[in-house]
Amino acid sequence: MVRHTFIQMTKIHDVGGRIGYITSVEKQEFLYVTYDTAEPVDEEYWKKLAKENQKEFRKSGTEGKCIEARELIIALPENYTEYDPESVLKEFTDAFKKEYGVECISALHHNKTKTNYHIHLIFSERQLLPEPEVKIATRNMFYDETGKKVRTKKEIMDEDGNIKKGCSIVKKGEVYEEHLFGTKDPRFKGKEFLAEAKQFYTNIINLHIQDPEKHLKVFSYKSVYLPTKKIGKNNPKVAEIKADNAARREWNQTADVALVSGVPEEKIMEVKREDIQKATKESVQKKGWLPGLFRSIVNKAREKLQGLIRTMKLPPKPIPQVDIDVYNRMVKLYQALTAEYEITEKLDKTILQLERKLDRATGLFKAGERKQLKEQIARAEASKDKHEKAIDIKVRKAGYPDVQSFMQVLRKSKELVTKYDEELRAWKEEVAAIKEGKQPHRRPPKAPEKKSLWEQLARLKKEAQKQPQRKHQHLKELER
Repeated sequence: MVRHTFIQMTKIHDVGGRIGYITSVEKQEFLYVTYDTAEPVDEEYWKKLAKENQKEFRKSGTEGKCIEARELIIALPENYTEYDPESVLKEFTDAFKKEYGVECISALHHNKTKTNYHIHLIFSERQLLPEPEVKIATRNMFYDETGKKVRTKKEIMDEDGNIKKGCSIVKKGEVYEEHLFGTKDPRFKGKEFLAEAKQFYTNIINLHIQDPEKHLKVFSYKSVYLPTKKIGKNNPKVAEIKADNAARREWNQTADVALVSGVPEEKIMEVKREDIQKATKESVQKKGWLPGLFRSIVNKAREKLQGLIRTMKLPPKPIPQVDIDVYNRMVKLYQALTAEYEITEKLDKTILQLERKLDRATGLFKAGERKQLKEQIARAEASKDKHEKAIDIKVRKAGYPDVQSFMQVLRKSKELVTKYDEELRAWKEEVAAIKEGKQPHRRPPKAPEKKSLWEQLARLKKEAQKQPQRKHQHLKELER
């Protein structure tokens, strides 16, 4: 399956504590390097930021917790361990500051089992002002216990004439308000920002992966596939998430088979929307999130999709009459995929037959037969799973990100070849008419050149991959 980018954003309510945690050698077993863009600007930057955020939060009267900063967790592919950690972290952090204009502090970690190489990037939502904005009291100002300004001194005095605990007075000529930072940038609150950040960092990550087959992709919720969930550190629900991910992968494999068998994408998307997304939403509203129930919903939808596959006939195999190497290779790949599908179809029928036999094998003296049938079913299911996975593997080896993309390119390519065949046939008929001395109704069209058609196919394949191909300007530095 295609590997997708994992980038997660969280709100930070104690930026000092969080920075201490991600940059601590004692608390992080595999801490490689840290980097702070704010240090040259102001060594006390993050303390001052937290203080101002808290002050503005109290002033606003908003309930809940103050957001002092935000954090991105960026998972890196395994090959990034080959690069210089300091260069990797500096590139990712400086790129964010350049793009969004805010200060960042970051750390590069491995988890305990060294299976998750990742970056913690904490960023400010505010920019430091060139000069502090200071407001001077033109008269005495009075503040109650909550920090709210009141009109008269009497409102903050107790019965004995003393200032109540927590109340304060700012005398005329004193500073009553000071701002070191501008207002929070509202774009960081929007859902669009995380999607944008995922694509931004996916592009950077892929610049350092030379093999296009290993490029990461931002998951599209408009595709026929279901995303798998990341299993975080010390997650108590690891078993549930693994089982949940297994159901998602089985759906994705079935979707691949459906595409190859000729089930329209629109029909697969309809099953996904109605039988998974809508059913899950209704289930959550009634019973809350129950992983076991979600898996049941996905499995039922998968069975429905398998039913659609059984009712479909394989589309005729195209046999182009044009000598186009690229298209011929695509046709051979398609034939290999349909062959894999035919095997899975036969195995599916075999499994159904064996299951019927198992249902009939009842009684005390049928124990041996039942055991043998169960072993045969297990072998058939394992073989079927292997051939279903082979569909995705063959497509990726050919340079396509997934089966869905390959089928899109194949359909577009077939249209080009069909058009070429029609034009060539018309051209031959008209040439034959000219040789017989007959006046053709129109001038014989010029047959398309092989080169121009090849270029169109190459362009379609490149569009399907949708990943940047150029080398990053800092790659040589990272490979040292």
